Amino acid sequence: MPISSATARFPRAPSIAAGAAVFLGLTFSGLALALEWNLQPAASGLAAEIHDLHEYVMILCTAIFVGVFGFMFWSVYAHRKSKGHQAEQFHENTTVEMLWTVIPAIILVIIAWPATRLVVAQKDTAAADLTIKVTGIQWKWAYDYIDGEGEGISFISTLTTPREQIEGRQAKGEHYLLEVDNELVVPVNRKIRIIATAADVIHAWWVPAFGVKQDAIPGFLRDTWFRAAKTGVFRGQCAELCGKEHGFMPVVVRVVSQEDYSKWVGDKKQALVGQADDPGKKLSLEDLKARGEKVYAANCVACHQASGKGMPPVFPPLDGSKIATGAKARHIDMVLNGKPNTAMVAFGKQLADTEIAAVITYERNSWGNRAGEVQPGEVRARRK
Repeated sequence: MPISSATARFPRAPSIAAGAAVFLGLTFSGLALALEWNLQPAASGLAAEIHDLHEYVMILCTAIFVGVFGFMFWSVYAHRKSKGHQAEQFHENTTVEMLWTVIPAIILVIIAWPATRLVVAQKDTAAADLTIKVTGIQWKWAYDYIDGEGEGISFISTLTTPREQIEGRQAKGEHYLLEVDNELVVPVNRKIRIIATAADVIHAWWVPAFGVKQDAIPGFLRDTWFRAAKTGVFRGQCAELCGKEHGFMPVVVRVVSQEDYSKWVGDKKQALVGQADDPGKKLSLEDLKARGEKVYAANCVACHQASGKGMPPVFPPLDGSKIATGAKARHIDMVLNGKPNTAMVAFGKQLADTEIAAVITYERNSWGNRAGEVQPGEVRARRK
């Protein structure tokens, strides 16, 4: 068979050079990924200092490791029995004991001094330009601006990653599990004091790029601070195991210029006024169901599921349940006040009367349920 025909039928195998190029490409790409295994790029002076301290301690530990083990391996090799060395017999050596006491103490001071200075700086929340109260709730964050031009602004930040992505029925987005409906907005180059607490269990508000992490503990107010050095969107998560949806509780902070922040404050206050519902207004069943479906998706679907079947025995079904098909008052009280010693939390402080009426109406008229609507006025009358 002519060579040309053979080449046409059987393509030439990749050359050694091509194979080497592929190997080197994979090697360097793997090295690039390995180099990314580090702390997030710092977006505040505090985070930069934390990163520097981390590198400093790691270099010091590496030097100690190399020195100690290098000396140990050299000793084993240079004084091995095959060279005729005999084991030294001694009970104690004052010089050695002094050295292994003094040297570690000096190393401890070398590490503790900058670490202590940094911890003290992390706790210095005085002279803040803006104070925000952060409340951890299973499984979302509530933000209250309590001073400055944003005083009075309050909202809840909830995960917006679609359930289709979470359940593997849709390709995952760029910010999978790190996207919310309401971002925390703060001005750049301003000291932001965060007062953290929780409504149910222990959470932790954590944004790595700012070098800030504060436990949010029920019944306690703990504070921390950050000063963003550049604008942009920075993402974090709850860093304390807080229950079933712990991994679905992201933190998203948008840092903007002072001018954009003032504009956002004005727009947000205007929007909050516009969104205020009249609890005395009577709404149609269709309107309540449409709004209730959105409230259910944001607050209830994780436990009770989109099908209403729940996950018994921890999360009971709503489809056909005695609560969702029984007396309105009992259903309202359950949503408003929760149920002690269960995973059912109280939504009375999280949702407005109209939102609670809407989600109850949705639950009472979805799947196989047909139990009529609940009006906002009925919810308001049941509040304690």
